[in-house]
Amino acid sequence: MEIVDTHCHIISTDTERYPRKPLGGKQAPVGGKQSAWTHGRPLTAEELLERMDDAGIGRATLVQATTAYGYDNRYVLDTVRRRPDRFVAVGTFDAVREDAAEALRAAVDDGLSGVRLFTTDGSPTSEQGLWFADDAADPFWSEAAAVRLPVCLQLRLGPETIPALGRLLVRHPDALVLLDHCGYPDVRSSPADAAAQLTPFAARPNLHLKLTHRTLEGLRDLGDRAKEFVSPVFDAFSSERIAWGSNCPAAEQSLPELVALATGVLDGLPQQDVDNVFGNTARRLYPGLTRS
Repeated sequence: MEIVDTHCHIISTDTERYPRKPLGGKQAPVGGKQSAWTHGRPLTAEELLERMDDAGIGRATLVQATTAYGYDNRYVLDTVRRRPDRFVAVGTFDAVREDAAEALRAAVDDGLSGVRLFTTDGSPTSEQGLWFADDAADPFWSEAAAVRLPVCLQLRLGPETIPALGRLLVRHPDALVLLDHCGYPDVRSSPADAAAQLTPFAARPNLHLKLTHRTLEGLRDLGDRAKEFVSPVFDAFSSERIAWGSNCPAAEQSLPELVALATGVLDGLPQQDVDNVFGNTARRLYPGLTRS
């Protein structure tokens, strides 16, 4: 089985060709902390390839480093042009720009296999702070659905965002949505309650989950109680709608350690489920990952 990583970031050392321009004009907060990895442990595309080879990862989705480059997706696009056999590109996108539909078509023509909406950077904004589900974003979502473009939604689930996500999925049932980090569920406090945040969304077949270290670390620490989250979530969504991502190098662990983390948490699941999480789901969402 070829492992596919759906969530890697790369940072270029060439700051003239790829200048830093994070959203909001400064390094953006994630989870209440500054995202210091872009300066503390950046990886170039070439370095990432070496680490992928060491970890047994065949292909990967390059997710735009929003806290470094904002909406400037050139580095991930240029990397995919150099190595289409190993990578596809997911770029950060402004879903509420006036020409969103036209701009999205141009971005796809330019080589993007998916886009990411980054909701915790302070921009763009709406009166409710839930711009991803605003009416102004409807042209974007309609176009993304029309071209079958997966949209990674970086979103922390909570009292306001949960109903907003529900409204979005109802209004755009054909849009492919991949919820980054499973929406940051607090599995340590209560794995059952964390699962209950997600399982109602399983009724919407357009929603997929991206399972990363942000959830897996807590599940590992729970030991046998991890099944209180894993079992209901996998039963509700099925493994065909769940994909693994490392979040390398934002995650502090090495790539082999991140693979081992996921393998350990998923130990005991049927092999077909493991194969789906580690590759099949990703290849269905991103057909470019099957290029020779």
